[in-house]
Amino acid sequence: MNIPAQSPESSPESLPETAASRIRIVLVGTQHPGNIGAAARALKTMGLSKLVLVAPEQYPADEAFRRAAGADDLLASARVVATLAEAVADCRFVLGCTARSRRVALEELHPRVAGDRVVEIARRDETALVFGRERTGLSNEELQLCHASVHIPANPEYSSLNLAAAVQVLTYEVRVALLAAGEAAPAAVEESHETPANHAQLEGFFAQLGETLDDIDFHKGRAPESAMRKLRRLFLRSNLNEQEVRLLRGILADAQRMARLAGEKPR
Repeated sequence: MNIPAQSPESSPESLPETAASRIRIVLVGTQHPGNIGAAARALKTMGLSKLVLVAPEQYPADEAFRRAAGADDLLASARVVATLAEAVADCRFVLGCTARSRRVALEELHPRVAGDRVVEIARRDETALVFGRERTGLSNEELQLCHASVHIPANPEYSSLNLAAAVQVLTYEVRVALLAAGEAAPAAVEESHETPANHAQLEGFFAQLGETLDDIDFHKGRAPESAMRKLRRLFLRSNLNEQEVRLLRGILADAQRMARLAGEKPR
């Protein structure tokens, strides 16, 4: 089966003819379809869109789409091919992810260096990051098709890294390099429409706070000035907005009501 590749215009960040549109993630011989879906999700969160599957054991599969969690479009546009050679035939640079040293002599890159290298070449030519099977990784023959390898320096005492997690780590490094090169849009910062509390609102809150502390006998006979100075500094550092002040005053009002009810109970 060979599904046409997604057109650049439909990539998650609409980046036709840019580095991001020339980077593909290749999964070789994936055994669990859920890992394919999770990998697609990893790509989309990092602004990448090209997914190529080499001889997956179970695909298409419902589990892949369930694990994609909104990255269904990447799965629908993924290419499925028979061999790694076919998957990377038009690539100028192919980087193989490997968990350990092999007999194949390849330059081994740190993930941060790998991200930079991939983006640098992808500004002009097609590139690929290749991930092997969950249990056995890439074969020596498949590594021979790569120009360099990348190894994630995990905890040596527990270095087992899930396939989708490895994809997430390396696509994050690619994302960092894309941002540094100005090849990807930064994450949108949600504009705050909350109005900061003004002086009068804060003073009203502090007055009610002082009353509430008296009502619940917080000071236990000690002078209240020291505690109130500390509390004022604490809340002023928080840059409270109007909604937060209303919330806090509602809590204080309930505390005052409960203190009154407690005082009315017969001893």
